[in-house]
Formats: sequence, structure tokens, C-alpha cells
Amino acid sequence: MSKHLNFLRASVIAICGALPAIAEESQSLDTVVATVNGEVITLGEMISVRAGLPEQYQSIPSDVLFGSILEQLVQQTALAQGLGEAIPQRVEIALNNERRTLLAAEALEAFVLQNNLSEDELRAAYDDKYQGFVGEEEFSASHILVPSEEEAKTIRKDLKDGADFAETAKAKSTGPSGASGGSLGWFGMGQMVKPFEEAVVGLAVGEISQPVQTQFGWHLILLNDARKSLAPSFEDAKAELESEAQRRAVEAFIATTTADAQVDQTGAEGIDPSVLTQIQLLNPNTAQDH
Repeated sequence: MSKHLNFLRASVIAICGALPAIAEESQSLDTVVATVNGEVITLGEMISVRAGLPEQYQSIPSDVLFGSILEQLVQQTALAQGLGEAIPQRVEIALNNERRTLLAAEALEAFVLQNNLSEDELRAAYDDKYQGFVGEEEFSASHILVPSEEEAKTIRKDLKDGADFAETAKAKSTGPSGASGGSLGWFGMGQMVKPFEEAVVGLAVGEISQPVQTQFGWHLILLNDARKSLAPSFEDAKAELESEAQRRAVEAFIATTTADAQVDQTGAEGIDPSVLTQIQLLNPNTAQDH
């Protein structure tokens, strides 16, 4: 929108005069709320403006917005009428693009509403996706982090002699997990630094590693348990299944609809793509001024 019309946007907030309420029984999208030189402004147009306001304005009460929106539409109508029939080509182009975008979105929305998957279809999609599911490796481990290899070796000997791992971690680990006995909980591949991960993968459950060096210091790692990750439940996977199915259906619908259309793109042949950056073509008067 032109910078010269910014004040119209601001008027939505600045003008707060209330107008008489329209009788509820007569309200419809076609209800005429005002005329400007005989051109009508409808309640539907006001509702559309209200719905399209930026998010930060959506919480403003409707009784505050009503007069502001109507005043904005009156001003815009009066200004638009001032052009008469001299509508700039760039405006016609923008209107055509906006109309095309809105109609395409409407067609897609109608398609989606008519092609929702049933519960049985979603369950079938779930079974198909997760049948024979093999999860990734997950590990539950604890560690003790100290500054030097020598200290790590001494602590490992104490652990082998029967010292409790969790209590030793609380007393000697410099890592943030020390207070909880060194527990790191469950984690998967790629979540730990490489030397730490490689050491964990090589351990048997209940085994304590040799000292492992990372950029954080020296670690002694206890593998508490290992497992394969489980497939999500149907309820947890349902939203994702719906989204995937909708995306595939929409892509197929777009492809089929486009393929069925008579399309001739020969007019684009030989055009230098860089012409798209020549915004001045939309503003010939501005280009002449410069």
C-alpha cells in the first residue's frame, strides 16, 4: 500500500467514535452501513476488514473498532472515487493477483474440507507407517566429570572397589548433573558430543567406561540401560498423519487440476528473468521523474 495511505491504517486505532447499533434482526453481509456518493459500504466489508487486522489489534473491543473501521472504509471509498476511470495499471495488476490468490486458497480449502480422512483411514495410515517399526538406539547413562585424567582414573578405581557411583558424582563431579548423582536421563544418537557417544555405544549395561576426554573435561560414564525407541501411540501420531495425508492430497489435487488445464507458456520464452527486478515498470511516472 502507498505510504500516502498509512494514515488510514492508523485511523483504525485513532478514531474511536461509536455509531448506532444496527438492529440484529436485519443484519447480514449485505447490510448497507453507509453510502459514499451512492456507492454502498456493507457490513460484510467491515467484518472482512476486522478479520484482516494485524494480530496486535485483534483484542481491541468491537465497539471501539466499529466506528474506526467504518470511517476508514468511507475515506478509502471517497479517495478511490477520486481516480474516476483512471485506475493505474499497477493497481489492476495487484487486484488481479490478489483475486487469484484468494480464489486459489478458497478452492484448496474447499477440497480439504471435502477430503478429510476418517478415523478408520487414519488408523490404516498409522498401521501402514509404523508396521514393523524399528526404533533408534536410546541410552540411559550417568557420568562423573572431573578436570584431569589422573583424577578420573583414581575415582574409577574407587568405583571398582565398591564406591557408589551416584554418591561419588554428588561429591566430586564438576558437571551440572553432579547434584542429581550424574544422571543424564535418556538420550539418542547425536545428542552427545562424539567421544562421549562412542564410549556409551561401546559399553554394556552396568559397565563403567575408562576415562573419556571431551572439551568439557574427563568423564567416567555408567551405562544404566539401553533400549530401542518406541513407535508413537496412535493419538500422539494422529495430527502428523492428518497433516501428511492432507499435504499429499493437496499436492495431488494441484497437480491434477493444473494438468487438466489448457496451459500455454510460450509467451514466457525468450524473456530475461532479470526483468522481474525492474520494479520501475510498475511506476512509470516515478521512473520519469528520476
